[in-house]
Amino acid sequence: MQKSKILYRPVGMVSGMVGGMLAGAAFRRLWRLMGHDDEAPGPMDEERGWQEVLLAAAVQGAVFALVKAAVDRGGATAVRRVTGTWPG
Repeated sequence: MQKSKILYRPVGMVSGMVGGMLAGAAFRRLWRLMGHDDEAPGPMDEERGWQEVLLAAAVQGAVFALVKAAVDRGGATAVRRVTGTWPG
């Protein structure tokens, strides 16, 4: 196994956890900025309509995917700076 892959494992795990927290905070803030309640509806929220539930799911998915891509790319770039090779 390449040195860069071994080094990337703990970096990926830690950055994944931090990224998840950042994505959650970013989504909550964006949801409020969009003019909605403080808490986004879940799929089983009986008091919210289909449109709001599906919009929340789509926005949340987009935010999490964006943050995950940024965190993964940043971690891989950092590992390449340290080891000289790309961890993929």
